[in-house]
Amino acid sequence: MANKYLSLIIIPHHKGKRRTLTFSHKSIKILGGISAVLFIALVVFLVDYFMMRGLRQEFKTLSAVKTEQEATLNRYEKSIDELNAKIDVFESYRQKLNVMAGLKSQEVIEIEPGLGGGENGQEVSLPESNHQINLNRLEDINKKADGIANNLNTLTNFYENQMLELAATPSISPTKGYWASPFGWRDDPFTGKRTFHPGVDIATHNGNPVVATADGLVLSTQTDRIGGKTIKISHPNSGYVTIYCHLSKYMVKPGQRVKRGDTLGLVGKTGRARGPHVHYEVRLNGKRLNPWYYILDN
Repeated sequence: MANKYLSLIIIPHHKGKRRTLTFSHKSIKILGGISAVLFIALVVFLVDYFMMRGLRQEFKTLSAVKTEQEATLNRYEKSIDELNAKIDVFESYRQKLNVMAGLKSQEVIEIEPGLGGGENGQEVSLPESNHQINLNRLEDINKKADGIANNLNTLTNFYENQMLELAATPSISPTKGYWASPFGWRDDPFTGKRTFHPGVDIATHNGNPVVATADGLVLSTQTDRIGGKTIKISHPNSGYVTIYCHLSKYMVKPGQRVKRGDTLGLVGKTGRARGPHVHYEVRLNGKRLNPWYYILDN
């Protein structure tokens, strides 16, 4: 059987030679197959392109959401840190109020609570995600806040019934300045030996006022070699005694009654002192106490 052909005659509009293209049926089938393959490939490419375009857009959207969520989590973490810091401040005041109220001793408060452990003294824990850690921190802060709230309610009831005693309990700083030396054991600045410091040293400008830290009665105004010009005040309604050393001038006399905030004298550096400051002591029944627990405005 003779081969069948298909002829395509091309006639130009302008003057020119006519052209004839001849294709066999076999060639047409091959071209048709190639065209079909190319068409299918084009369709697949277009489908894949638009799918990838959609995925890229979805990826960009998810990335933006992730970035926003991370920023939100960072803000939450910062808020948790700030809340925890505020709770710690309340906890500090709560401790001071408990000591002043006599509900707890400063020795008990200064002992850090022990940490529980696992079997044989070893604690076994699994790694936690940041999200879970933050949730645990919030839960701990909430429990701490509840405990402080309950304790403050108890303290409120206590102090409402103890107004006279409260007025006679030391609760403010005797002068404004910075703490140059705390209560407790230290190296003596003059001898270098390890000695016990029975009060706190508050360094400030010479001539600044020194005030009574609670209502009381001036027991004495005397000058000695160590403390220089010294004022001792009794607070009969609470049993406390406060002492103020290294003053440059007295503003009160023995036997005079004073209120919290009244000026007792002026800051100086009399006695054994390297610079102007106030050495301040708090005593109860002869026992020297840490004044830090009796300064609420610091």
